[in-house]
Amino acid sequence: MKRAITLLSFGIALAFASAPLFASGDADNGKTKAATCVACHGADGNAIDPQYPRLAGQYNEYIQQALHEYKDGRRNNTVMKTQVANLSDQDIEDIAAYFSAMPTKLDTLKGHIQGD
Repeated sequence: MKRAITLLSFGIALAFASAPLFASGDADNGKTKAATCVACHGADGNAIDPQYPRLAGQYNEYIQQALHEYKDGRRNNTVMKTQVANLSDQDIEDIAAYFSAMPTKLDTLKGHIQGD
């Protein structure tokens, strides 16, 4: 019984400690915050121009990571660096929630990989 209580306590502590890792944004707020994104990535998150990634249906955490990497310079793109410069962590979570919740039109990688 003591072991079960210890494990349960550890599990609860771990859940609270890792909560920020699984933080989710608000897709409705993300729609408003993504207003400038749609110019390149499309109103439905499925960019028509192949130079812009399709964000609709992309993994939430991947979008967040990419935006943070543009913001801190790990990804080097002048346009994106400018776009994300003033985004807060909450803004990034909201935008990622918005795009990740959208239906994607990307059902295959054919034609979407350089060299195809």
